[in-house]
Amino acid sequence: MLDIYADLCERVLAIPVIKGRKTESEKFAGAVATYAIEALMHDGKALQSGTSHYFGDGFARAFGIQFTGRDNTLQTPFQTSWGVSTRILGAIIMAHGDDNGLVLPPAVAPVQLVIVPIAAHKAGVAEKAAELKMSLGRTFRVKLDDSEQSPGWKFAEHEMKGVPLRLEIGPRDLQNGQCVLVRRDTREKIVCPLDELEPTIERLLEDYRNSLYDAALARRESMTYDCTDLDGFMSTAATKPGFIRAMWCGSTECEQRLKEVAGVSSRCIPFEQQRISEKCVCCGEPAKELVYWGKAY
Repeated sequence: MLDIYADLCERVLAIPVIKGRKTESEKFAGAVATYAIEALMHDGKALQSGTSHYFGDGFARAFGIQFTGRDNTLQTPFQTSWGVSTRILGAIIMAHGDDNGLVLPPAVAPVQLVIVPIAAHKAGVAEKAAELKMSLGRTFRVKLDDSEQSPGWKFAEHEMKGVPLRLEIGPRDLQNGQCVLVRRDTREKIVCPLDELEPTIERLLEDYRNSLYDAALARRESMTYDCTDLDGFMSTAATKPGFIRAMWCGSTECEQRLKEVAGVSSRCIPFEQQRISEKCVCCGEPAKELVYWGKAY
């Protein structure tokens, strides 16, 4: 299930995540093990974006849950528990949004393309916009904004709502058999022939998702720091928002001390381990594992 959640975040929501195991003090109370995906938001705070817990048979024994096995004897089930919550909506906002509002991944955007007619009172413009809405609506989630507001007002409105693509069409575009497509993320304008619209939109939406993911990944990498001693760890935690990668001896005492002196918590022990040092960043004793640390929501 953790892999499914990671796939959801990365492939659908364009949010890169770190997959790993929680420490004993951070795992679900009573669980044998807790696994999590951790994402980094714009402000450098981590967000636990999904979890998967292995309970063993502890909870089943506590609640007297039994079943009859194939050998016709009573047995105690081993259980798992997993989930994501509405916090993932916050993750979309905080991972991709900017000062102009939402930036939504195409897969979950309620409207993927908004059509804004320019000089809609001119002959043929409104009719062509309605025609495009009908034809493109068979493949994409399309809105035609034929309200009385000015084009500039409409541009700002749909940018705030995070619509990935805007299609502008006016009298001159009609004469030339083209329209203008505008990306929400880069504001890039693409002049597109009307007879090439569908494949162009499909390509742009795929590139849009990839660009969101690449930008979020680059941001996370630029805000991830390696520390090998306590002074450097404390200084980084105080001045640089983001993830801190540091080796850990495995003791709860060191984990608690880092929380007290640096104000960070262990986010996860990543499945993909590296040895950036041979000593625990806190006590200097031999290290067991690399841990991602950080301030979190």
